Amino acid sequence: MAVTVKECLELQLLEVEMLLSMFPKSGEFSLDADAVPSIQRYLKNADGALPPQLEYRIAVDVGEAKVKVELQVLLPHMYPQVAPQLFARSDALHRQQQLQLNTRLASHISSLETGDLCVCEAVQWVKDSTLPFLENCKASSECAPKEVRVKKMLHRMWIYSHHIYRQELRKKIFDCAKKLNLTGFCLTGKPGIICVEGLQENCEEFWHIIRYPNWKHISCKHVENIETEGSIDNLRLFHSFEDLQFQAHGDYGLRNDYHMDLGQFLEFLKQHQSGHIFQILFGVEGKLSDN
Repeated sequence: MAVTVKECLELQLLEVEMLLSMFPKSGEFSLDADAVPSIQRYLKNADGALPPQLEYRIAVDVGEAKVKVELQVLLPHMYPQVAPQLFARSDALHRQQQLQLNTRLASHISSLETGDLCVCEAVQWVKDSTLPFLENCKASSECAPKEVRVKKMLHRMWIYSHHIYRQELRKKIFDCAKKLNLTGFCLTGKPGIICVEGLQENCEEFWHIIRYPNWKHISCKHVENIETEGSIDNLRLFHSFEDLQFQAHGDYGLRNDYHMDLGQFLEFLKQHQSGHIFQILFGVEGKLSDN
């Protein structure tokens, strides 16, 4: 017999109760104040709109030093029939180690029985499995060779969104790019285009952060990797992270449904040695007006 959304949400609330009993101290379990009540209201009246997906964070102490690792949790409405979205992060880990940790976490969760609650299991896995990463991190910093010519990689991501309008979303994009030392641009409007370039782990973290928790109409259309033994800064096409806005046309009513001038955007791309990206983003060859 098929499991309903209502049954899944009831199980999610039961798991939250278990987690609250496991992490009763302030700051250990962070949950939006209206998250549980909104689900409870839906359970009383299942004919209404679905509540927001349940999202919370758990602070886990790892090892004798009690290193803080935060487990970010986002539950689809049909969890536990589908896998949860989990992401573990810690200031004590290098970004590459953090990515490896999350890859193994995702693999572990996918190996579990479908239909079983698994956030508690994920918490225990993080406690048990993060310690080797922390020890390797410490060892690598203590035993690093003095002079090694390491090849570095400039990573450039071209991201397409149906639209980018909201001020808080734009702020999140710019704050994240600045924090991760990424250059590029954000083209506001419809469509919305983002380009970020920098170290690969920084670009991948940016991609994870801006999508989290529920940016649906967004995709990474193209990725470029350029290897160098020097500074990646010499390979950047952009010297900062720009707020890109061109003359718009369309409905300026309540929906703010305005389209960017793609001719100006194509010209901008060509000025930055990226004219070929236009066809990758939009599926058509870009042509500049003769005017």
